Amino acid sequence: MTRIAQTLGLTEVQTEIVSTVRQFVDKEIIPNAQDLEHSDTYPQAIVDQMKDMGLFGLMVPEEYGGLGESLLTYALCVEELARGWMSISGVINTHFIVAYMIRQHGTDEQKQRFLPRMATGEIRGAFSMSEPELGSDVAAIRTKAKNNGDGTYTIDGQKMWLTNGGSSTLVAALVRTDEGADKPHRNLTAFLIEKPSGFGEVAPGLTIPGKIDKLGYKGIDTTELIFDGYLASADDVLGAKPGQGFFQMMDGVEVGRVNVSARACGVGVRAFELAVRYAQQRSTFGKPIAEHQAIAFQLAEMATKVEAAHLMMVNAARLKDSGERNDVAAGMAKYLASEFCAEVTQQSFRIHGGYGYSKEYEIERLMRDAPFLLIGEGTSEIQKNIISKRLLADYRI
Repeated sequence: MTRIAQTLGLTEVQTEIVSTVRQFVDKEIIPNAQDLEHSDTYPQAIVDQMKDMGLFGLMVPEEYGGLGESLLTYALCVEELARGWMSISGVINTHFIVAYMIRQHGTDEQKQRFLPRMATGEIRGAFSMSEPELGSDVAAIRTKAKNNGDGTYTIDGQKMWLTNGGSSTLVAALVRTDEGADKPHRNLTAFLIEKPSGFGEVAPGLTIPGKIDKLGYKGIDTTELIFDGYLASADDVLGAKPGQGFFQMMDGVEVGRVNVSARACGVGVRAFELAVRYAQQRSTFGKPIAEHQAIAFQLAEMATKVEAAHLMMVNAARLKDSGERNDVAAGMAKYLASEFCAEVTQQSFRIHGGYGYSKEYEIERLMRDAPFLLIGEGTSEIQKNIISKRLLADYRI
């Protein structure tokens, strides 16, 4: 593991898994990330190796063919993958949110139907809440599933920002159903939508228009999802419980926020590694710039920020693993880690000087990836809203 961002109290198995992933990152991802990212090429060869390593089954219970590991183990692996290339961690992020939701909320039939194939990577998951005009107001979802009264639903609407939208074969989509509840969020239902990978009309009434061109986070596909008279079965309702989708999705989002925290830690670690190496190689006024106090102090600040973010991420993961509520811890970790990641990456960029602006240097890619972490799985403002509400409830006078 890295010299900063160490994790105490890991088992031998956890240490071995994280060490194996780190070696994989150093050997297979870092040497290839620049070319794949600049050409916006899907990293199929790397994904295939991840399947062989069993990473897609990391948190899937052993009874379904997975490794049955904890959220902490998964988060530490994500941190290592993001250190190599953030897009690689995105390949498994939504997959694990969906697998977690099925594990926690699915029927026995749904678990048997999906989890064994998710563990091998045969089925790849995507997660869909957002819509073009939705933002963070999840309760205002417009995509609607009409109950046909014969055990089927007809779904119409448009979803937005699906990571792995084209490459996935299973989408957990949150849509509106008429449950007659007086609160909007109690009329939301999560559907498990199986589909082929690819773009265009992938199934009758289901279209993936194409990849959205992005500032960073290249290589991985981000898409829309359009329902136009798509016919779903009642068996596709997660947990066979209409109206429970909001709560099921929020449970999954807590896992996602720990994941984003871990990604931010990984990108931050890499930005620091690049800066501390460059600062010892580049000389000005007769000595390495690392020996100038202005640069040395920046390195100290960067390492401290990375360490603090890592500790908060580990705490949030361990809290979720314990079965305790972790919405505040996950929100705090996501908020702090993403903000510190942006700051550390920019500090590294400045230490690189003019070379940091060149595509030849890795820091240029990190500068484009880091902003995504400020908005993914809820903006910093959303995290502060969640945190402040809980604080005011806990400290009410």
